[in-house]
Amino acid sequence: MKALKVYMEFTRLSEYLQSLALLFARVVVAYGFYEPAMMKWGDIKSVAEWFGSMGIPFPTLNAYMAASTEALGVVLLTLGLLTRFISIPLIVVMIVAIVTVHLPHGFSAGDNGFEIPLYYMLFLLLFVSHGAGKFSLDRVIFGERN
Repeated sequence: MKALKVYMEFTRLSEYLQSLALLFARVVVAYGFYEPAMMKWGDIKSVAEWFGSMGIPFPTLNAYMAASTEALGVVLLTLGLLTRFISIPLIVVMIVAIVTVHLPHGFSAGDNGFEIPLYYMLFLLLFVSHGAGKFSLDRVIFGERN
């Protein structure tokens, strides 16, 4: 029974790390979207052509939508603002990336597979289900039950 008490106390104490973990995860995921967003905005015409070559419909519109979603995601995830909301379109961006680019290469990130976009989707799903945590503008603006 002593082991159970120790485990329960460890569980109680580790809950204090939840918001800090969500903050670090948000910032890391936001940073992960930063370079792709800046690359797209740096040469949106080439991105639209690339999208078109993969058969993505309305490639110019979709290039702007992907670049805008990623850039907005960087800002909102970093601030912890509308975190649950922005995570959904970012999940869609990851699904499109997996289906159009990474799936044919298998799972492994080393082979340009879908491993990394899958991890991003899982983190984003955590943000949808758990929110941004205490260290966020969501908490400041919307309160504890954000």
